[in-house]
This record gives sequence, C-alpha cells and structure tokens, in this order.
Amino acid sequence: MTSNKLSAHAPKVGFVSLGCPKALVDSERILTQLRAEGYAISPSYQDADLVVVNTCGFIDSATEESLDTIGEALAENGKVIVTGCLGAREDGALVRQAHPSVLAITGPHAYEEVMHAVHDHLPPLHDPFTDLIPPQGVKLTPKHYAYLKISEGCNHRCSFCIIPQLRGDLVSRPIGEVMTEAENLVKAGVKELLVVSQDTSAYGLDLKYKTDFWGGRPLKTKFYDLAQALGELGVWVRMHYVYPYPHVDEVIPLMAEGKILPYLDIPFQHGSQRILKSMKRPASSENALARIKAWREICPELAIRSTFIVGFPGETEDDFEQLLEFIDEAKIDRAGCFKYSPVDGAPANDLPDAVPEEIKEERWHRFMARQTEVSTSCLEDKLGKRMTVLVDEIDAEGAVARSYADAPEIDGNVFIDGATELKPGQFAEVEITEFGEHDLWGRVIPRT
Repeated sequence: MTSNKLSAHAPKVGFVSLGCPKALVDSERILTQLRAEGYAISPSYQDADLVVVNTCGFIDSATEESLDTIGEALAENGKVIVTGCLGAREDGALVRQAHPSVLAITGPHAYEEVMHAVHDHLPPLHDPFTDLIPPQGVKLTPKHYAYLKISEGCNHRCSFCIIPQLRGDLVSRPIGEVMTEAENLVKAGVKELLVVSQDTSAYGLDLKYKTDFWGGRPLKTKFYDLAQALGELGVWVRMHYVYPYPHVDEVIPLMAEGKILPYLDIPFQHGSQRILKSMKRPASSENALARIKAWREICPELAIRSTFIVGFPGETEDDFEQLLEFIDEAKIDRAGCFKYSPVDGAPANDLPDAVPEEIKEERWHRFMARQTEVSTSCLEDKLGKRMTVLVDEIDAEGAVARSYADAPEIDGNVFIDGATELKPGQFAEVEITEFGEHDLWGRVIPRT
C-alpha cells in the first residue's frame, strides 16, 4: 500500500495495486486524482476509511491473488471498491459471487467510475489540497524511474488471451499528451522511462498516425516518432510489449545511436510457426530469427527479453524442440515462461489435443534450464566490459543497479560491492568483474 502526509481530517483511502505495469499506471492516475481532491492515502487497512483494490484477472493465479486480496481487505477494513481487469470478467459477477459485500466494481482504466464510487461512499473535503499535487502526479515507482503508458486496449485476438474483452480495442493517446507527461516526469527527476501498452509498436494505428503538437512542434502519433522524440529528453527510454513488425526496423538505428536503450521486450510466446498460427499471434508469419539477426547487425548490443508459453493445446514434442531451438538461435537475453492455463472466455479453451499437466511441467523445467544456459552465456559476454548502470538502491553490502539490458523487477541486477557512496537514481560507470545465471557484479570506474 502507498502513503502520504496530509491533514488528519482528510478522508483516508487505502490502495492496493496488483498486476502489470499498465495496471500500475491506472493506479497512479487514480491516486493522483484522489490526492487532487484532498484525500489522504493510508498505509494500512486499519487507518483507511475505505480501500480500493486494483485487480488483475488475466490468468488463474492472478485471479486467485486478486480475490484473496479483496477478501483480506474486506476482513481488515470492511469497505472495499474493486477496479481493474478482474472487475471486467463477467461484468463483475466473478468478484460479486466471491465477495458480495464489495461496495462497487469497475473494469480497467475506469478512473471516473472509481472516483464516483469513492465519492458515494466517502465524500471528499470541500477544499482540496491541489497545491500538494506534483506535476508528474502520484507515482508508485521509485523517484528515478516511471512507466509511461501510451495506449489502452489491443486490436489482436490471440486465442489464449482475453485482454481485448477486458480492456477493449486499441486506443492510442495523442503524442503531444504523451510527450508532455514524459517531459514532466523528467523535470521531476525521472532518469528512466519505461514505455508500456498492450501493443507498443501499433501505437497510433487507430488514429491513422494523426499529427499532434508538442512544444509547438508537429509530431505524428506513431511508434518511430514517439521513440525519436523521447530520445531527445536525455534519459533512458525502454520499450516494452513490442511486436516484431517490419516498421520496428526503423527504431533500431535510434538504439545504435544511443537515443533510446538497445532493449526490446517482445512477447514471442513460441518458436513453432504451427503453434503461433494456432495462437493467432500477430506477426506470426514473420521470420523472427531473420529480423533479430538484421537488428543485431545494426545494433550488436541489442538485448531482447520475451515471454513464452509451453503446453499450448496441440503442442507436440517437435513443436517444443522448435521453441528450444528458437531461444538458442535468437539468443534471448531474458525470458519468462508460463505453463498454458485455460482462461474463461478464451477461444483456445475449445482447441483439441490438450497437453497433460505432467508434460507441461516437464517442458517448463526443460525450457527454464535451456534459457538459463542462454542467459548465462549472454552475461558471460559482458565480462570485462565497461557499462553504464542506474543505481536502484543501496544496502549494507553496496549498490544494487541495473544495466541497459535490465528492466526493473523482471530482469537481473548489477551488484557493486562496497559502493555505498552511490545514491539511488545515480548513473555510474562500472567494469563487469563477475557473472552468474541472472546477475552481474562490477566495480566502479573512478572518474578521471
């Protein structure tokens, strides 16, 4: 939960944010509006007048976590408003069935509906403390990095996914609005912008790449133009949830020139064309390996993180072997892997030839073992090299930092033993002295 200091007389709202970075941005916007209207944010259930729970409902484990959290909030506080993706499942019936006493249920990015529900059950003060709201709004991340959400929803209809049912079709934010937010974040001290959406490379498609203005300058609402403009702000810019469309090729030179980080988060999901077609994945017909090879010829430092699914209906041993070959050849730096889990409402539930659970488990372990080998090899290549790192925290042993190849919380770290003089949010030059399966160790290179 998050906290702040406000008048003791201000109504207090507890807030729990679950799920992905897109949901985190939703939470930040709601918190910003709460603060703008004079609400205090309580650090505990007991001190709150009511609690808002922003849920995730994409896979079974996330649904269970969300329902458990709602139950905990009800038990500890009694007054709970539910928002987020789980609230959109069956129009809220899933939540209502499990917890009939919740005050209100909304779907994702339903900022106004959440505020109406808060107003109904906890009216705001008449004189909101608007002067306490910083230009960048209320953030749940450390001061030195922030997520920048550029669009809502998704136009794709992957057979295993219900995100379009929960969040709707693609709705891009005008580029001027996005850039103004990014500029405010940088002015507030943010050193790293993490660009997120459901399909970042489709940005602006729904607006037909309409021209907008930022600082009096015309810009197209388009992936390349956004990357180019963000690259002018002088901070790290990291791209998440990018599909390997041909027009992504245009952005790779920006990475080679140091304008944005040479890092792409691409949810490939599989390496078998047959399974990708069954998944109805976008760009499934593209030759991903050829594209990755061409990208690395332009930008050899490019780091790729991805997610994959094993045990999708109809997946054979041959399909799985193709997946292992794919991560080998693509040299995927970082990868997450999920065992296929049926999600209510997903078309893949009706596909034949379900893979037995014990085979899913066995393939998951084989995948993770292979990916560990690939990741370790990629990290070994960095031994002895100099790298710029961004410090996240200082502990008793030294600094915990990240390189360009490491997104916060999902990738690895660079540990700098003894470097307690560094500070969070500071950039440092290090020489890599050790490597492990997931992390690096380095020493600070003194400035000359």
